[in-house]
Amino acid sequence: MSEVGFTRMGKSGGAEGVQPIGIGMLGYAFMGKAHSNAYRKISYMTWPPPLEPHLVSIAGRDEEAVAEAARRYGFAEHVTDWHAIIADDRVGLFDNVGPNNLHAEPTIAAAEAGKHVICEKPLGRDASESYDTWQRVEAAGVKHMCAFNYRFVPAVRLAREMIEAGEIGDITHFRGAYLQEWGAADIDAWRFDKLAAGSGALGDLGAHVVDMARYLVGEIDAVAAMTAIFWPEREVDDAVESAVSFENGAVGTIEATRFANGRKNAFTWEINGTRGSLAFDLERLNELEHSAGNKGFRTVLVTEADHPFWEHWWPHGHVIGWEHTFVHELHHLLTAIRDNGDVAPHGATLEDGYRAAEVCDAMLRSAEGGGRESVSYR
Repeated sequence: MSEVGFTRMGKSGGAEGVQPIGIGMLGYAFMGKAHSNAYRKISYMTWPPPLEPHLVSIAGRDEEAVAEAARRYGFAEHVTDWHAIIADDRVGLFDNVGPNNLHAEPTIAAAEAGKHVICEKPLGRDASESYDTWQRVEAAGVKHMCAFNYRFVPAVRLAREMIEAGEIGDITHFRGAYLQEWGAADIDAWRFDKLAAGSGALGDLGAHVVDMARYLVGEIDAVAAMTAIFWPEREVDDAVESAVSFENGAVGTIEATRFANGRKNAFTWEINGTRGSLAFDLERLNELEHSAGNKGFRTVLVTEADHPFWEHWWPHGHVIGWEHTFVHELHHLLTAIRDNGDVAPHGATLEDGYRAAEVCDAMLRSAEGGGRESVSYR
């Protein structure tokens, strides 16, 4: 394991015998808050932590805003040029939560400087950019993760275990939707800028559904999609609807929109198999719906001591929240770094980020051309 970003633990350090790792972060807004909160929780909730996160430096273009973020989140320093973090030998893990147009170059630079990397989704603004990022980071020989945090919901992990155990048989259908409402307003945000974002609801929300479909069902081999722009002169899609087929013979639908008034953060999916079905709603994060055969759905409260991730938390029935998915995700990455283990299959690697981008690009081609598009991976 590389010595970059690892330092000796002083007397005031964390758990005895736990090696620290320096964290450098690009970006400080929504995801910066979520990731920073997770690193701090890892230090005392996942006891003992696999590695002790030391929040070394955080980067952002706005001096005043990034300085305030450093104070608020607990970073020792702040910088306005991300290159300074790449050059900082105290940093062993580079966490990229910046806008989509800043995913590729800084992530590649960090990996080529010997730092492990985690990059928020979508990995790139299109499949080509995502592919180049994955290839160059992989060649650098560091651990890498694309931050599809919903793989780390306890109910989602339990669903994966049940599918792998054959409890719902062979999968025939997947239906997934991610619905939000905030795009139905006159908002000036980088997410509506094609140069910065690449795509709209598709890359922002649809990528999560694509990754969930790949994680629970398998590879998508063809799509037939349409997109829509509802706000005048907006550069990126406000909504996407797609029928999809999987390599294993299953069929399904994927929907994403930022125009679903009344829906705050509604990520739902249902999977039907020859022996039963599973269903999930992110707004009921601690619950998994299961139908054994055709008996009808029953609600499983995923808070038992033997359920996924529950060793870190509370007695059964005491639910956790959305923010804990990042604790599980980053704990998984730190464990892979410590043990020189694999991030896959449960963690999304940059290859997973690239593959999700190929599916999204195929949806855009289908929407533009009006036909069915095959998904091929380089």
